[in-house]
Amino acid sequence: MSLSYPDTSLFINGKWRSASSNEWSNVINPATEEIVGKFAVAQTTDLDEALDAANLAYKTWKKVAPFARYKIMRAAAELLRQRADNVARIMTIEQGKPIAEAKGETLLGADTIDWFAEEGRRAYGRIIPSQIQNVNQIVIKEPVGPVAAFSPWNFPINQAVRKISGAIAAGCSIILKGPEDTPASCAELVKVFSDAGVPEGVINLVYGVPSDISNYLIPHPFIKKISFTGSTVVGKKLASLAAEHMKLSTMELGGHAPAIVFNDADLSSALDVLTAQKFRNAGQVCVAPTRFLIQDELYDQFVDGYVELSKNVKLGNGLDVDTTMGPLAHDRRLAAVEELVKNAVDLGATIRSGGQRVGNVGYFYPPTVMTDVPISSRIMNEEPFGPIIPISSFSSIDEVLTEANRLPYGLSAYAYTSSSEIADRVGQEIESGIIGINHHGQPAIETPFGGIQDSGHGKENGVEGLESYMHSKLISHKTTA
Repeated sequence: MSLSYPDTSLFINGKWRSASSNEWSNVINPATEEIVGKFAVAQTTDLDEALDAANLAYKTWKKVAPFARYKIMRAAAELLRQRADNVARIMTIEQGKPIAEAKGETLLGADTIDWFAEEGRRAYGRIIPSQIQNVNQIVIKEPVGPVAAFSPWNFPINQAVRKISGAIAAGCSIILKGPEDTPASCAELVKVFSDAGVPEGVINLVYGVPSDISNYLIPHPFIKKISFTGSTVVGKKLASLAAEHMKLSTMELGGHAPAIVFNDADLSSALDVLTAQKFRNAGQVCVAPTRFLIQDELYDQFVDGYVELSKNVKLGNGLDVDTTMGPLAHDRRLAAVEELVKNAVDLGATIRSGGQRVGNVGYFYPPTVMTDVPISSRIMNEEPFGPIIPISSFSSIDEVLTEANRLPYGLSAYAYTSSSEIADRVGQEIESGIIGINHHGQPAIETPFGGIQDSGHGKENGVEGLESYMHSKLISHKTTA
């Protein structure tokens, strides 16, 4: 297998090119810490060109029939499937996740394009009976306009494809600020849309200094909607900027998901799912389980089982087929995880497995199971975004529901129980946009994805994800008859 990695240019008005300043920045392989390539760093002049292109393209793309948009998108999905092996290899080199996970993400991206293509044909309006004679009340759906979207490094295809697909299926144009840590796989996604026939200017891709790009794009009068996936801290700043300029926004932000295991749960199933989902992408997943709350009778068995299963994780370069967990994505993430573990230990936590960086080349950090973790520790209050597992016990359902709702996050939550009564209380009382009971329960493409409170607002995927790129117009027409 070749380890060649492409340099990543900007894509503006249908052309791949360097930045106007010809400035480039390096891409690091997190498994080896080697420079593997570079990406173009956009300047204001590049953003102006992208804005002009998106604004002009929108005026024609919004008039293209939904069925014609559907055919182009379906072609893009097929191209992505055909190129999945190459895209997955690129993603693993730049992001670190195991090659099987990277290919799965790529193929899911193709399915996402297909779904939005189909749903875009069904963005129906409605006729509302009027209280007044001879008045027809018609509601139609219209695209909101050019979109500025910002996608993260942890899922370079998965996050970007939702934004692109939702926007163009609705008839919008889009400027995507791709992830600088993982630029090339995101660029491969944009290529399939271009190669499938998406017109010039409908999709534009830029990289650069994130704050400079967001501060320039969001207030610009051409931009009508913002879509951001990333940290709560950054999301709040961008949401504030969007609100200042009365821009629509979808904010998919961080989480700190409680994973509750009741005494009557199927322990084996809970362990299997919660280990698999925690170690996926080295824990760098916004909906990963992060606070493990186990009822008294099962606590010791759960801890012992989790420690044992964590030892089965094969840490290594994601290109090795037997690797089950790759490195953290960059040195910043490694430092953050190390600080969280140190803080917990300093406050009295006990490390049951892991707890130290593996090797001195590559950003490898092992599954780290901790018990006796004080509620005041940072890991019990901040999104860990890594393979750290703090496990605590609880006695009553009231106690655990209080803990589940203690933090201002509200993205996802999980519970395991054989009691329909407990399951009902969990579903009704936990404050979260997504709740999985007796399985991971993450939304499929056709179901809404998004959080509440500090985890953001708005939805991606599902009909809600498409409608977030559209607005409803009422046409009230009194006939002369």
